[in-house]
Amino acid sequence: MTIYLDMSAAINGKAGLGRYAATLADHLSPLLGERLAFFYNRAGASGTVRLPGAGTAHQARHVRLGYKPWRLAVWLGQMAGIGFDRLLPAAELYHATEHLLMPLRQVPSVLTVHDLIYHLLPQHHKRLNYWFLNAAMPLFCQRANALITISENSKRDLVRLYAVTPQKVHVIYEAAAPHFRPQTPERITAVRARYHLPAHYMLTVGTIEPRKNLDRLLDALLILRQSGLDAHLVIVGSKGWLTEGFFARLETLPQREAVHLAGFVADDDLPAVYAGARLTVLASVYEGFGLPVLEGMACGSPVVCSGTASLPELGSTAARYFDPLTVADIAQTLQRVWQDEEERQAMRQAGLVRAAQFSWAQTAAATLEVYQRVIESRRDGASKVERQSI
Repeated sequence: MTIYLDMSAAINGKAGLGRYAATLADHLSPLLGERLAFFYNRAGASGTVRLPGAGTAHQARHVRLGYKPWRLAVWLGQMAGIGFDRLLPAAELYHATEHLLMPLRQVPSVLTVHDLIYHLLPQHHKRLNYWFLNAAMPLFCQRANALITISENSKRDLVRLYAVTPQKVHVIYEAAAPHFRPQTPERITAVRARYHLPAHYMLTVGTIEPRKNLDRLLDALLILRQSGLDAHLVIVGSKGWLTEGFFARLETLPQREAVHLAGFVADDDLPAVYAGARLTVLASVYEGFGLPVLEGMACGSPVVCSGTASLPELGSTAARYFDPLTVADIAQTLQRVWQDEEERQAMRQAGLVRAAQFSWAQTAAATLEVYQRVIESRRDGASKVERQSI
């Protein structure tokens, strides 16, 4: 029998969701061996697709549909009660790793719910995406046999907004990948030169989109520079959605030269970008998890972030927090950490300890435990039905 892991987000390059699926696959591979298989959707031919799996060859099944057609097909299948079981031969369980649950009739399923941002901050989503998720996710959550969330905060949101039974929701944290660790001065210098980074900078990492709160972060940066600090902001991340206002403002920003759009940074180089930063900042209004908090800490970068949603859950006492809606508070907190070398050093040490408490090995083991519970529950239910029919 086979456990299928949905790799669509990783295959189609969907940023944080893709990293979650790929890293989870790498760490489940040695635990499940040939029992692990992959499923994904992708338009066109699939012969050149590279799938993760710790060097082990795994069976892979796919449908030749792009994201929007596949999402529509899944939704129509769910509404019509049509099972897609034939797409997963000999399946024992299916794990949907993004917010899309294939309709299945005989195969139990696990759904990872990363966040409910579309529900909580609808103004920060495209209208069609908001409509789909707001309509579909309650049904997906109802029909999945078990739910995984990546923070206690997201679990609370699920229980509160969708009346999900708490026992159905399993909190399993992500972690920084193993290559996120302190870097040598030589490595930091080389990577800084490769991406033309300034000598002294604060770093923010993530897809550029409204909830990342970059407009207020720019305002805070200007306050720091007007106070005489030679502070620069490096933004690592691809262009997301609803960004026209941000980029228009950036073009007319006073001291525009202090903002550096690094764009895409190779994953192997990212630890050195973190390690070279004077501090890492995450100003998001809301995060379902906030992986840059742990990545920055794991690389020895002091982390300053919003005191909202899941972020205090990750940073604990190792990070420093601000109100993301108050520019003065953002600026004051950044300035204090920027200027205080002793505090930054204490934050570096505390951050390394905090980041080490999270690991993908733990994530994979806990995820496998959820699989086993669901499979055993399904078997027990089938056995009970069989006994009653005798």
